[in-house]
Amino acid sequence: MTNARSAFLSARSFAAAGALFAGTLLASSDAARADGRLEAKYTLTVGSVELGRGSIVVEAGDTAYEITGAARVTGVLRAVSSGKGAAASRGALSGGKMVPRIYAMNAEADGKAETARIAIAGGAVKEMDVEPPLKPLPDRVPLTPDTLQNVIDPMSGAFIYVPGTADLLSAAACDRSIPVFDGRQRYDLKLSFLRTEKVKTEGYAGPAVVCGVRYSPIAGHRPTRYTVKYMEENKDMQVWLVPVAGTRLLAPFKVSVATMIGTAVLTASSFETQEKTGTVPVSAPRP
Repeated sequence: MTNARSAFLSARSFAAAGALFAGTLLASSDAARADGRLEAKYTLTVGSVELGRGSIVVEAGDTAYEITGAARVTGVLRAVSSGKGAAASRGALSGGKMVPRIYAMNAEADGKAETARIAIAGGAVKEMDVEPPLKPLPDRVPLTPDTLQNVIDPMSGAFIYVPGTADLLSAAACDRSIPVFDGRQRYDLKLSFLRTEKVKTEGYAGPAVVCGVRYSPIAGHRPTRYTVKYMEENKDMQVWLVPVAGTRLLAPFKVSVATMIGTAVLTASSFETQEKTGTVPVSAPRP
């Protein structure tokens, strides 16, 4: 069952750790027009066994976005482990890409708490507070100022921004490497186009672009650990992306990750997306 718990944590982290956490965003007078909104719920399974559930809410406009979400352990894992988390990310849509400004996360598993708060400017980490702090071990690749340049937080990294007017679901959506920093590790998620296919759930029925994903650790990791080697060599990871109405954003509809105990699959059980007119609050997230 320890392996099952590890599978849950690994899949949750990949899905952009973030894509399934929730938090609270405090509104301020500085706001941007919101053109699209997404409310989605997800279920995580290995085989036919449910391990977790999560949800996300996205508000996005022409120049700004906010993402919040939540995740918790469910099913058989609850008998041996407890786990839940919340996170939020806020940023701008500028220069043809997502430019995060604030990321905040808190999580609790088996009575142990973990928090991270990161301020980013121009793609570089300017301030961060991570508890408990990362231990400086001999085999850990150190985080340096150079490794904390041109990064994106894990929640923002779970989404794809496709600027311009081209087809959102073309192969170009997968042609990218996502430079993620989650407060502890810096890694790249390298996407490649596989195919397009139809998907369906409550609230959405339509096309999805399917991307292959490779994990490439950069810093903060321990290269000698088996789980790191396993994920680095893992060629069986895919993400299904679908549009958020009224925006140029693609959101994760499904994620599949091979683990040591079977394939972990994160699937949207509902995916409600709509165009809207309103505001995107731009205050700091505080889960």
